[in-house]
Amino acid sequence: MEQSFMTEELDRTDRRILRLLQKDGRMANADLARKVNISAATCHRRTQRLFDAGCIRAVRAQVAPAAVDLSTLAMVGVVLDRSTSDSFAAFEQAVSETPEVLDCHLVAGDFDYFLKIRVRDMEHFNRLHAARLIALPGVRQTRTFFVMKEVVDNRPLDI
Repeated sequence: MEQSFMTEELDRTDRRILRLLQKDGRMANADLARKVNISAATCHRRTQRLFDAGCIRAVRAQVAPAAVDLSTLAMVGVVLDRSTSDSFAAFEQAVSETPEVLDCHLVAGDFDYFLKIRVRDMEHFNRLHAARLIALPGVRQTRTFFVMKEVVDNRPLDI
């Protein structure tokens, strides 16, 4: 059963493991243990505990969007027609089934949600917007911002 980690439960060694794995999730356990200055067995147990507790959610490769023909990045602000838990749940379920949506955040302010979307080009986005985005449950309005330059993207957490 997954439990949540409180930052007070993370000691210096846990934090060093997390920092190193954020930089290189493929680091071999033996190398990680050597850099943290603990035995390989202890390092494996600690890393597994961090996974089991939900402190580490996943380890995956960061694919270069251009390498897979998904160079266009758009941020889309969404306003729903109602602010009810049912309308939020319906929207969230539907948007989670839209593969082009990389991130979806419930926000405070002028929008209800912000979506981070990757597509091939403007034509691809236009088809997605017309066919899927404005048809998502409860959508009253969208406002799209096309990213001209990614200055900081997916920076490791400052642990």
